[in-house]
Amino acid sequence: MVQIEAKLEELGLKLPRPIQAPEGVRLPFAFVRVHGNRAYISGHSPSNPDGSVAGPFGKVGAEVSVEEGYQAAQSVGLAILASLKQELGDLDRVVAWLRVFGMVNATPDFTNHPSVINGFSDLILKLYGSEAGQHARSAVGMASLPFNIPVEIEAEVEIRPAS
Repeated sequence: MVQIEAKLEELGLKLPRPIQAPEGVRLPFAFVRVHGNRAYISGHSPSNPDGSVAGPFGKVGAEVSVEEGYQAAQSVGLAILASLKQELGDLDRVVAWLRVFGMVNATPDFTNHPSVINGFSDLILKLYGSEAGQHARSAVGMASLPFNIPVEIEAEVEIRPAS
């Protein structure tokens, strides 16, 4: 078993199945686009084990608590890792997390976006360590997000060539 997948297992976490778009939704883009030694990861939502969009749904600061948002951001991390595994074949090909852009579906007066997106960052740092897992990051509020999800995250990673 590879190192990152072993760490996931140690943490009691499982990757969801590949993303399943809601019925009637067209998504004409790649969830992961590899170019050279970079993988560009499209915005992901929290996912259920079957790959469908997971709740809770609503705005952080109203229907969704900061802790629920944190958990949703961790779920987004697992969905991103599942997409990376599908595209790269091996999560250990990721040698550095470079940039993370976290979006929080938040009420206008909510200001604790970093605490929500920490759910993602904490997961990546636990799995990849401070050297490869350290990343530049933004955590911003949005008036709405697709399907009323509380969190959407996109990222960019450096990868090593396939063996």
